[in-house]
Amino acid sequence: MSFISSPAIRLRFIQVMSWCRGHPVRASLALILTALLLLDQIFPPPIPRDEPGMVVVARDGTPLRAWPDADGVWRFPVTPDKVSEKYLDALLTYEDRWFYWHPGVNPLALSRAAWQWLRHGEIVSGGSTLSMQVARALEPVPRSLSGKLQQIARALQLEIRLSKREILTLYLNHAPMGGIVEGVEMASRSYLGKSASQLSAAEAALLVVLPQAPSRLRPDRHPARAQLYRDKVLKRMAQLKHWTPAEVDDALIEKVGANPPRLAWLAPLAAERLRQAVKRKKVKAVGSETTIVQSTLDREVQTLLERMLADKVSQLPRFVSMAAMVMDNKSMEVLGYAGSADFSDERRFNHVDMVRGIRSPGSTLKPFLYAMALDDGLIHSESLLADTPQSFSGYDPGNFQANFSGPVSVSEALQRSLNVPAVDLLDRVGASRFTARLSSAGLRLRLPKDASPNLSVILGGAGTSLEELVGAYRSLAMAGMAGAPRITPDAPVREARMMSAGAAFIIRNILETGGHPDQPFVEDDGSGVRLAWKTGTSYGFRDAWAVGVSGRYTLGVWVGRPDGTPNPGFFGANVAAPLLQQIAFALPRSQVPQSQPTEVSSAQICWPLGTAAEQTAATHCHVKRSAWILKETIPPTLPDRLRARSLLENIWIDPQTQLRTTPACNPQAQQHEVARWPSLLEAWLSPQRKQELGLVAWSADCPQLNVVGSIKLMGLNQGSRLRAAPGKQNVIVSLDAVGGSGQHYWLLDGKQTENANGKKRQSFIINTSGAHSITVIDAAGHVDSVGFVVDKRD
Repeated sequence: MSFISSPAIRLRFIQVMSWCRGHPVRASLALILTALLLLDQIFPPPIPRDEPGMVVVARDGTPLRAWPDADGVWRFPVTPDKVSEKYLDALLTYEDRWFYWHPGVNPLALSRAAWQWLRHGEIVSGGSTLSMQVARALEPVPRSLSGKLQQIARALQLEIRLSKREILTLYLNHAPMGGIVEGVEMASRSYLGKSASQLSAAEAALLVVLPQAPSRLRPDRHPARAQLYRDKVLKRMAQLKHWTPAEVDDALIEKVGANPPRLAWLAPLAAERLRQAVKRKKVKAVGSETTIVQSTLDREVQTLLERMLADKVSQLPRFVSMAAMVMDNKSMEVLGYAGSADFSDERRFNHVDMVRGIRSPGSTLKPFLYAMALDDGLIHSESLLADTPQSFSGYDPGNFQANFSGPVSVSEALQRSLNVPAVDLLDRVGASRFTARLSSAGLRLRLPKDASPNLSVILGGAGTSLEELVGAYRSLAMAGMAGAPRITPDAPVREARMMSAGAAFIIRNILETGGHPDQPFVEDDGSGVRLAWKTGTSYGFRDAWAVGVSGRYTLGVWVGRPDGTPNPGFFGANVAAPLLQQIAFALPRSQVPQSQPTEVSSAQICWPLGTAAEQTAATHCHVKRSAWILKETIPPTLPDRLRARSLLENIWIDPQTQLRTTPACNPQAQQHEVARWPSLLEAWLSPQRKQELGLVAWSADCPQLNVVGSIKLMGLNQGSRLRAAPGKQNVIVSLDAVGGSGQHYWLLDGKQTENANGKKRQSFIINTSGAHSITVIDAAGHVDSVGFVVDKRD
């Protein structure tokens, strides 16, 4: 009995053989049955099993992209319970009313068809059952007597092997619908743009009759003929009283028309990613004839994303591509995934998926650094930082705008994406420790071979992907927990702590509103969207980024050339950020209120010391600011890099001149305690401001002791008094910088001059009277200043 593969058939065969034992007639029947079973096993029906096609579907089951099977046929698998009841009713009524009763062949229908053929000399009705039509669809045969007999034999084989539901399912998926389209679901989506579960009576009748002559009745090519045959089905349904006359009359009014079969692909690169994952068995799929891959993508969000990228990319030079991702913060499910700007444009590297491409992230890592420093207790949101020229063991970072701002707060440095404060902070935190924290939270930085983390990583000196950035930025919306984006429903949920909940709140507040505890609520633009975002630009304008969180979503945008060619003038703020904002404003509204963690509070702090205002003497509180702090802790200003001293310092003042001196120079000198600014920042204070703060100039009778480093201004003595030459309105001061290294930066009265061009000699035109100062700073942060007074003109 081993030649019978089906257990059900084997059991039935044993029962029949038992019934036939001992009876000659029955034995003859048994021999015939055995012969038929042998033939069935030798020539089994071609039930499809191997080399299936594939369809990737959105979260609601609608197809995103499909691949044909081995024969090049487009098919979308469906079961009877997923098809419109109207379609099933029309199909079984018009094609095979006795489907559930006959054994695969309807003798009455065949007899009628044969009589009509003999009488008219041509085929009037085929007499084929649905089982016979399935047999012909699976194994095409010529329209002849021998072909009909073969079709009948195959139908009987199917009936023996399969249930009625399985046969009906085969018909729904293999009925020819014109060209390379097979099955009711694919036909419905291709011709009508909807699922077969949503068919109207007229549409159901059209798809019922289409397989009778798929080429002649295609609604996109022969709508009039298709409508004529469709109407026959409708009238037959009314005649047999399956549908009411009123329902049929309404359906008859509906015109037939369709576009050529063409699947509008959505998320083509995300779908390709899932197809490859299925091949590597890293993603589960269902289905045998056509593999169905379920994704988390939202069809509306994906359509919105692709439309916005298409609108934007038309304004960009050729070869420039874009990528974008939208993720649900709570579930980490990817709702929108655009790996390239235009999948149809090969010039824009359409097949390169830049959601996963490894590129320099520019400044997008800075929020995580400031969060780490917050958790380490190094800073609060208004800690005083130095945006000045500095050198870190030969590494001399500059700002994107090629100038410096002097004293800035943490909030200002992060919002304005200043480079030097970030490098300074990373030097204190530790580059290796920082990259290890990112990696443990799912944001892995790729370094050149054999390279170790260094200070450049905070400015984009390592590679990562848009997907990993989106997962990391999720921590700003989810109490510090980063998460790996999930593109399939059964993907594992992977979360890791990137920062504390308190640090996440403070960093998000800075990026969203500016980080002002005394002004926590900022009026939005009427869109109802609060977006906390950060931009980044890689070296040489190769990559432009914008990543952020908005209520329910984390989203990110990348713009550039996949081949790494620079795009001068393209940076995060002018190309990526506007698109990010447009996407955020267009997404379905779902604001999630941000609650303030218990470990976060606000406090008044003082510059330059960085201490609490209530614990700082009024004369030492030069600037008062409102700051976010963690765990009631207020870290002081970071240690001075150039001078190992406390910011609180005792100085001596000449009681006669009110200038600075020493007891050695003037025994009558009076001691005062003053709050000093970090050495790099005092140069940015104007003479008037220094006077107000008690940081007075040195007396000419006492040598100046505050020069830091190996640079010296020559050409003017400290405390000189100048007056315009007769007939002139202005005073011209020319100075030389002796020593120093690298580029030189010049300041007049605490403000950087934009026309200095890094020269070691600089001339200044002074047109106002009073106290002035000129400062020079080299690339290493060495500084020297000279103060002078311009007298009024006579």
